[in-house]
Amino acid sequence: MDTTHAIDPSGAPLGSPLGGRGTGTAMQEDSSFSPSGVGVIDKASLILDALEAGPASLADLVDATSLARPTAHRLAVALAHHRLVGRDVQGRFVLGSRLVELASAAREDRLISAASPVLLQLRDSTGESSQVFRRQGEWRVCVASAERPIGLRDTIPVGTQLSMKAGSAAQVLVAWEDHARLIEGLQHARFSATTLAGVRRRGWAQSIGEREPGIASVSAPVRGPSGRVIAAVSISGPIERLSKQPGQKHADVVVQAARQLSEAVRVSGT
Repeated sequence: MDTTHAIDPSGAPLGSPLGGRGTGTAMQEDSSFSPSGVGVIDKASLILDALEAGPASLADLVDATSLARPTAHRLAVALAHHRLVGRDVQGRFVLGSRLVELASAAREDRLISAASPVLLQLRDSTGESSQVFRRQGEWRVCVASAERPIGLRDTIPVGTQLSMKAGSAAQVLVAWEDHARLIEGLQHARFSATTLAGVRRRGWAQSIGEREPGIASVSAPVRGPSGRVIAAVSISGPIERLSKQPGQKHADVVVQAARQLSEAVRVSGT
């Protein structure tokens, strides 16, 4: 039989990377159960929804979505081709950096929309560059920034990916993780469990030459409506200006900026 133009139950051509098995019996393999009427989109959404909770192996994706293993794999690989999905250093699937870019471009992300005035105020109050970071797998991505206009400064453009193993923002993004992810986050990190316990107790983090020699920073958590930490707001600059105890000087204003962003996210309901 000529299958050149045949369509499988997902709505995709047979043999395409987004197609299903065609004769599967699972609910997700039957387009009659498609909420949107376009099965392949619904399946891709299941993959992205599963990755929202954190990195996942292929087996994890199959368990979370109930998709057939070949279908879950084809979808994840196809989404990775478009950078909607990525891989961490352990080979697990994670949400891709393209999602941050799309959210920023569409101005649909309330955190990013609210960040600009808060970061400008924070920069002007401290005299240092300010940023908002979000976790993307093994990286933290700068999603908003306001640079110090003159003089020596720590320049971190939007889209910059930095390690989750060093820096005050990394400490904040790891400190409130569940136990398993916290232990994982401490592996090969330049901070310790004792450091993170102090971060949780104080409500802010500081680093001195941890990410880069000569650079200090202070960060505080931004929380979503559920109370979960969704981002970190930071200031960074040369140790000569921030001193070897930057938190003593700037923690209060950084924490206040984080609270402002948390409130903006809460009000928006995102």
